[in-house]
Amino acid sequence: MLAFSAQAQQENETPDALPGGALAPVFVTANPLGSTNLIAPATALYGDALTFRQTNSLGETLNGLPGVSTTTYGPMVGRPIIRGMDGDRIRILQNGVAAWDASSLSYDHAVPQEPLTIERVEIVRGPAALLYGGNAIGGVVNTIDNRIPREPIKGVTGAVDASYGGANDARAGAALVEGGNGRFAFHVDAFDRDTSTQRIPGFAHSDRQRALDGPDANEAYGSIPNSDGRWHGGAVGGAYTWADGYAGLSYNGYDGNYGSVAEDDVRLRMHQDHVAFASELRNLSGPFSQLKFDFGYTDYEHREIDNGETSTTFRNHGYEARIEARHRQIGPFEGAVGAQISQNTFSALGDEALVPTTQTTNVALFGLEEWNVTDAFKLSAGARYEHVKQDPVANGNDRFASATDRDFNAVSASLGALYKLSPVWSVAGNAAYTERAPALYELYANGPHDATGQYLIGNPAAQKEKSVSTDLSLRFASGPNKGSVGVFYSRFKNYLTEFNTGRLVNDDDEVVPPGTDGALNEAVYRGVRAEFYGIELDGRWRVFEKGAHQVDVELVADYTHARDIDNGEALPRIAPLRATLAVDYGYGPFGARAEMEHAWAQNRVPDNDLPTSSYTRLGLILTYKFHVGTTNWLAYVRGDNLTNQEIRYASSVVRDIAPEGGRSVMVGMRTTF
Repeated sequence: MLAFSAQAQQENETPDALPGGALAPVFVTANPLGSTNLIAPATALYGDALTFRQTNSLGETLNGLPGVSTTTYGPMVGRPIIRGMDGDRIRILQNGVAAWDASSLSYDHAVPQEPLTIERVEIVRGPAALLYGGNAIGGVVNTIDNRIPREPIKGVTGAVDASYGGANDARAGAALVEGGNGRFAFHVDAFDRDTSTQRIPGFAHSDRQRALDGPDANEAYGSIPNSDGRWHGGAVGGAYTWADGYAGLSYNGYDGNYGSVAEDDVRLRMHQDHVAFASELRNLSGPFSQLKFDFGYTDYEHREIDNGETSTTFRNHGYEARIEARHRQIGPFEGAVGAQISQNTFSALGDEALVPTTQTTNVALFGLEEWNVTDAFKLSAGARYEHVKQDPVANGNDRFASATDRDFNAVSASLGALYKLSPVWSVAGNAAYTERAPALYELYANGPHDATGQYLIGNPAAQKEKSVSTDLSLRFASGPNKGSVGVFYSRFKNYLTEFNTGRLVNDDDEVVPPGTDGALNEAVYRGVRAEFYGIELDGRWRVFEKGAHQVDVELVADYTHARDIDNGEALPRIAPLRATLAVDYGYGPFGARAEMEHAWAQNRVPDNDLPTSSYTRLGLILTYKFHVGTTNWLAYVRGDNLTNQEIRYASSVVRDIAPEGGRSVMVGMRTTF
């Protein structure tokens, strides 16, 4: 997939490129003070760069950005991984608050967010637990839309997106309309995405997996069985805006139906309803100059259907509310304090219930302060306290009869500094201590999950996960030339992760011999001492400019090393060293980009995992912008994996049975008015 530079996009795109009173290029996720000069490593993606990256899942859309990889479970499923951390360590937010789903529980559960309807994605790499809780210990992905208009809108604006192609013949489209009279504003959008079975360059199972399958196994070739799917949904919202704030309400619905690539007869059908309220008050008198409030309520359900019969129903419903108050300057300090409360109830009902019905309650207080010591030197410090309670109910299921309530008090603190070495060079550093309470499935899982071919076992006595993290980066910015190189290190006590035991079991967790119908891989959650370290590089340079002709060269690379400190064994699902070299050419309305991505082999895997081979992927995109009356148009043709490489992500739990797509061409059109 082509990986346009988010950093360059953030600098070069204007907010007017987004319809409907678009967002200013201020990073709202990483800093409630509205700073444009962040200490934390962060990336923003919006405008044309987001359009060109859009795929069938949020994870694949962001895959290849510095430090970001993805889980996959076929072409319809992908959840972002940041610096080797996934699941409950990466907070996926919608406009700053949770939109509950089941994507962190299991790799086959999709994130119910359609990239076509997102206006902006903000990614914070490294611990963001200070602002968003212990389950942001690895980072935050915040998708932002304009379903609640935050700025006045006069008249009517809108956009239409349509595309066709790719390795699974995806047919995708979205439309939005916004309007207002300068006070009242409304937003309406709808989307639909329909895909066929994904084409691949060879066998679905890898060479190593086919050797384990045996000579008599029926091996799929040329496509991945049961990899088709469809998403559709829409939203409506409105707001009242004034000079010093706004208040609004929105509703969005999401439906999905897709196959499990691990089981030919299993389909997953999901539905999500999400209601949000947001308001901001600015230029207040008194001790606080600004108040911001966000609230979201979500009702989510998905059913796993085996041979036409519903085997398990997953439900997750709850709310999250968050208030931030920016105080007036106290001496040299500028800062904000806030509170957050959330409660959600998760249940897995049916023959394959793998966790008990569990209510999770989280109450937190946090604060962040900044001190501009000099024009060149800035310090930041913050802290967060949160109380987490897990309350399971067995509902008559003997597997969960021993599950008991757990309470956790988690504390996080961070320090950061930014120093400008010169007008174009700066250095930034961060240090953080973070605590994370175990997720419900890490505590209470005890059951089969046919969609992933596993029997999952939690650790009901698990303790808090604790980490100390640091990062240091050197940054450069001069006109169109921008870049950064950074290193990071995190050390964990009681890092909870899923390990394959190497045993094959049945639905009752009884050992069975290889080849048994319905055999499952037993996996357990285990806490270990762990460390993560690595490097991230992101740079873009203008190498030629004459008249309307421009040529930019871009280089993105990252590497993460993760291991169990006690035995030196590699942690599972870590992306290898990756590097992407791209050349962008622009001439008036015409644009072209050629890209080469190389991922090295990943041989550092746990004992019961299989390694992945290296690959080199080539991509090309051609664009043309034009006007018809008062409408603006963007047409593009995108070619991916042009050399038809067999690509298996080391970060995918199904890498040995479901590779990424083969050679493909996509055509797309976007218009705004």
